[in-house]
Amino acid sequence: MDIFLIIGMVAGLIIVVAAMLEKGASLAVLLSAEAFLVIIGGTVVALLNSFPKGEFVKLPKIFGVLFSAKGSEDPAEIIVQLVEMSQTTRRDGLLSLESTIQGLENKFMKKGLEMVVDGLEPDLIKEVLEIEIESMEERHRLGATAFSTAGGTAPTLGVLGAVIGLIGALGNLDNITVLGESIKSAFVATVFGIFTGYLIWHPFSNRLKRKSLEEVRNMNIMLEGILAIQAGNNPKSIERKLVGMLEPKQRVRFEENNNEN
Repeated sequence: MDIFLIIGMVAGLIIVVAAMLEKGASLAVLLSAEAFLVIIGGTVVALLNSFPKGEFVKLPKIFGVLFSAKGSEDPAEIIVQLVEMSQTTRRDGLLSLESTIQGLENKFMKKGLEMVVDGLEPDLIKEVLEIEIESMEERHRLGATAFSTAGGTAPTLGVLGAVIGLIGALGNLDNITVLGESIKSAFVATVFGIFTGYLIWHPFSNRLKRKSLEEVRNMNIMLEGILAIQAGNNPKSIERKLVGMLEPKQRVRFEENNNEN
């Protein structure tokens, strides 16, 4: 579970609630079925109209990716793991990886090493793993586009909700109670639309893009490491190559940890 994302969502809600309380508004005004229907229902319909059925039904799974820690493994630990396996294979041969592979949790690494042990050609292994990386990127791109669509739709639906509320208000100018309820619903819809659009959906889109980049980087490190292990490269040369794929700060930290050890 990505706790930092949960903290961000809760913090955004607290800011809105605190601002309303500061102005003396009652939180009960947020309990508007009309506003909820327009914003949430309208956003779902917008997504339904934006994506074909095959893609739309996949969208709920994207939330699982967004809130999970999958793909957020420390790349330094991945490198250490690959280097250790290269040392084992240099000493005992590729077949010695069989017992190690069974204990791997990362399906991508496990699949690649299984192909190595099975004796598949390097070009075929590279092609299969690159296709898997591209497929993952495409799934994440779909999710980011969906969140971006929701982010652009929700604030506009807030305006639609406000218009609907004001229409109701104009039809009840002689009834103060109904007039007040209609105006309340109008502005609550706007709050919901802006809040979900700019504090939920657009940030979700950006976060998924970032998670995708991190996962692609880790998968590319695994790909290069797996091919180097198959080629029987020197463990030290494998380490130097993979460390070069890290971001500068991660590279410095990796080297510092190695020096300490």
